[in-house]
Amino acid sequence: MRVLIVDDEPLARSALADILSGTPQVEYFDTANDAVEALEKMLVRTFDIIILDINLPEVSGFELLDQMKASNLVIPAIVFVTAHDQHAIAAFDKHALDYVLKPYTRDRIVEALGIAFRRAAGETAIKVVETMPHLDNLTKRRVTRIAIKSEGRIHFVEPDDIITVKAEGNYVLLQRQVGSYLLRESLTAMEHSLKPHGFIRIHRSMLVNTSCVEEIQPWPTGEYCLRVKGGKEYTVTRTYKKNLWDISRSWIGFDSSFERQGHRS
Repeated sequence: MRVLIVDDEPLARSALADILSGTPQVEYFDTANDAVEALEKMLVRTFDIIILDINLPEVSGFELLDQMKASNLVIPAIVFVTAHDQHAIAAFDKHALDYVLKPYTRDRIVEALGIAFRRAAGETAIKVVETMPHLDNLTKRRVTRIAIKSEGRIHFVEPDDIITVKAEGNYVLLQRQVGSYLLRESLTAMEHSLKPHGFIRIHRSMLVNTSCVEEIQPWPTGEYCLRVKGGKEYTVTRTYKKNLWDISRSWIGFDSSFERQGHRS
């Protein structure tokens, strides 16, 4: 991998260079102390990853990306580094691969590089999928990530990696396939944000990612038992079972009996 460090702080550049020097996957790296120097280097050499400080003098990291697009340069994987977390949403809009807050540790930079390496390894497969028109919507969903602020960091999470969202007093617990996040947020706000990603409410304190549902079993009480990846089971209450109707329309081998049953109950 070829990496370009763009940071106006000499100590930051030196620290990042030291980390890259000890990373086997990095075959080459270079440094630039501002956006102008960075753009000059990118005009003569291609890079797979740019570790980019947002608060550069005169021309910011965001403006540098705009200039790259104007110059018809291929935008590599971008890892933003900054001392300010208020830029997270803007970084996400710029399709940042990761967002690292200063002061950072070696492990945090290595983690960001690992994400970039996996991204580069999957680029060929993504390009093949993008050439298939009937998978266009799926492709767009895959590259849309959710920005989550937790424990002083901004995490970018694939929606499909979240299985359930559960209300915990004034917080919500986002249960991932591996690990979880506890956020100070309301379940109603999370329901609104995650609805476009296929999340539905199954009772007053729980959201479920429909892409993680493996089995639904009706109960005589008019409720449903819903089993997700990993084997956990949850009850879909009578109040919220109507949320299953829309996803049932895409099931194979079903007529409208499921929906009719929901209307009668």
